[in-house]
Amino acid sequence: MGLLAGSPPLSPAPPPGSAPRTPRHRTHRPNRPNRPNRPNRSAAAALALAALLAAAVPAAAAPGPSAPGTSASGTFASGGPARGHCARVERVRVPGAEHQRSACLDELTTAGTVASGHTDPADWAGLTPRSLPAPSGVPGIQIDGYFPDTSTTNGNHGWNHDAQFVVRLPDRWNGGLVVAGTPGNREQYANDRAIADWVLARGYAYAATDKGNTGPAFHRDGAEPGDAVAEWNDRLTQLTRAARETVAQRYRRPPSRTLVTGMSNGGYLVRWQLENHPELYDGGVDWEGTLWRVEGPNLLDFLPKALRAYPEYVAGGAGAPAARRALHAAGFPAGSEFLWPYHHQVYWDLTQRVYREELDPDFDGATEAGTPYCAPGTPACDADYDYGTRPDDVRRAVRKIALTGRIGRPLITLHGTLDVLLPIGRSSDVYARMVRGAGRGHLHRYYRIEGGTHADSLFDAFPDRLRPLVPCHRSGFTALERWVVRGDRPPASGTVARPPGADAAALVAHCSLRGRRTS
Repeated sequence: MGLLAGSPPLSPAPPPGSAPRTPRHRTHRPNRPNRPNRPNRSAAAALALAALLAAAVPAAAAPGPSAPGTSASGTFASGGPARGHCARVERVRVPGAEHQRSACLDELTTAGTVASGHTDPADWAGLTPRSLPAPSGVPGIQIDGYFPDTSTTNGNHGWNHDAQFVVRLPDRWNGGLVVAGTPGNREQYANDRAIADWVLARGYAYAATDKGNTGPAFHRDGAEPGDAVAEWNDRLTQLTRAARETVAQRYRRPPSRTLVTGMSNGGYLVRWQLENHPELYDGGVDWEGTLWRVEGPNLLDFLPKALRAYPEYVAGGAGAPAARRALHAAGFPAGSEFLWPYHHQVYWDLTQRVYREELDPDFDGATEAGTPYCAPGTPACDADYDYGTRPDDVRRAVRKIALTGRIGRPLITLHGTLDVLLPIGRSSDVYARMVRGAGRGHLHRYYRIEGGTHADSLFDAFPDRLRPLVPCHRSGFTALERWVVRGDRPPASGTVARPPGADAAALVAHCSLRGRRTS
């Protein structure tokens, strides 16, 4: 979780050592047979994370006493039939849900759901600038629930059940549906400030999933390496199908367009869906998606290099210049050095260990998720991890989740040039080449956002050096709307310059994709 500008404080680095392994959950996934359990591992101590991997946060309490005209259980507090915008709420069922709870709310955005208990602010903390306004005036129906699953990492509503979802159905509907998977390993409310508020205010129905497992021990889920991340893709597909039917029940017609979007791991899901299930969507916006590629690059390539080089760089001395060059060569761009201390403390170590544990658990033997902040040369130290020399089993695990670039619907990708968790040169630059190489370049627009970084909350700490991506995402989303609805092609791909002299308020409010430097 982000630490700056009012986000939660950084937890101290966990001590060396970890607990013994425990079995993975045997998790039901749509369209996938169960597989036998195999011994696996217990949770490593959690360090705070923001977008790629979120720290465990307090579970949201079940919604409190219902406001007038609100139902938290499917029966209305008034005891009588629902009226006005609550009409027919009791008839709307999410297909395939094991459990659901419907509420008719005067406000579906965070301007109201924070007070009513229908969101979890801890889930979206650290993902947006402090000054991002919350729209209001969106009454409608919210449905919370879960699909069948056997893992229990998500404690929202006291359910202790994964595969949780939220569906929001505004009274004033524009005919469209937006679906999203969450960034990092957050829960279903993580996109509420960055994405849901804005699309709901534009009249879209909205649905999001927790992806089927949450928290820094997500890698315990599944029977084999790679299964936990593969489930993320299945769960978004499942939610999209269910949400389309739910929308048709509520409004008596199917959505005229279904758009998929998300940031970080959520951006990865957008790419995967448009490659594998283009029939479900009209297009998508990928916000700094994670790249998984069997032959690399992927984060298991570049994070170990950062973990090796950074301590020598920060120590100064004769070896510091070479260490800095090594970090640049690994993909962390020149000019991003001011962000390295934060990312070393918060992101790099834990991200490397838990994703490596998901895809290559045998690297550290009986230990789960390695030893935090181990020194290079320590046995089974993730700072020494070399993806290229690992056994074929590791590539088989990555192949389950790998991307190809063969998108089947229009896709807009946005990525900050100062991202030092998923460096742009090792992630979205590569994915754009993959799309072109697959012959799908006519379906893709790629905007490199000058001064953008991975977590928008960092903009509050460095407003003179960074710019938030949330307004660029909104510009990309409106460009996608025009593309899929009217056939208007978006501006050509390129690098969007940080406006010279723009103040913080202007940067939060606006991002023109036409004001660009061609890349």
